[in-house]
Amino acid sequence: MANVTTVNGVRVIEGNTASLLGKVLWITTAGFLFTALGAYFAPPTLGVGYMLVVLVNFGFIFAISAAARRSSGLALVLFYAFTALMGVQISPILNQYTHTLGGRAIVSEAAITTALGMALMAIIAQFANFNYMKVGRIAMFALLGLIVIGFLGMFVHFVQPGVYAWLTLIIFSVLLLVDFMRLRDRGQAYGPVQMALSIYLDALNIFIALLQIFGGGRRRD
Repeated sequence: MANVTTVNGVRVIEGNTASLLGKVLWITTAGFLFTALGAYFAPPTLGVGYMLVVLVNFGFIFAISAAARRSSGLALVLFYAFTALMGVQISPILNQYTHTLGGRAIVSEAAITTALGMALMAIIAQFANFNYMKVGRIAMFALLGLIVIGFLGMFVHFVQPGVYAWLTLIIFSVLLLVDFMRLRDRGQAYGPVQMALSIYLDALNIFIALLQIFGGGRRRD
């Protein structure tokens, strides 16, 4: 059984953090492999089916969270199904780069940078000491604002794509650090699959933002 303590009003569950971190990183890494397979086998064009894929993926997120409270095995199966279908969802974005000169290099650079960033945040999280729950709430409000800006940008182009990509990178980098700190202090309360889901979504958005940043730099060159 894990010991439960309270630090600065925050309920902290002490356990084998290193073991949990290892499980989460393995699950997340396997999830990205399923995403790569999903993108590889995705049809060339999704058409109207794209919105269906998006809706199903939203459903998967809630289903994984619900299943994690009852059966970790079922939650893991749903997580891998979700990550594979997420590969299908992001395949149009990847196709924009892989079918252009130098595009494969951009995808590789974004993937490697994302992996290095995850490792760096995991290390920083073990030593960081601040109210990460408050920072996480601020980052979530910033994300909601970014979503609103993105929606309005469909009608009025008042934010450059490069600026939007950098804001996305910053916000999700903060959320990634917060999630690693949450895993460190309270990960046992959530379980490895649910923590992997949060970290996977953070890293995936970082990867997409890096694609846009690196791709924009290549176009300017």
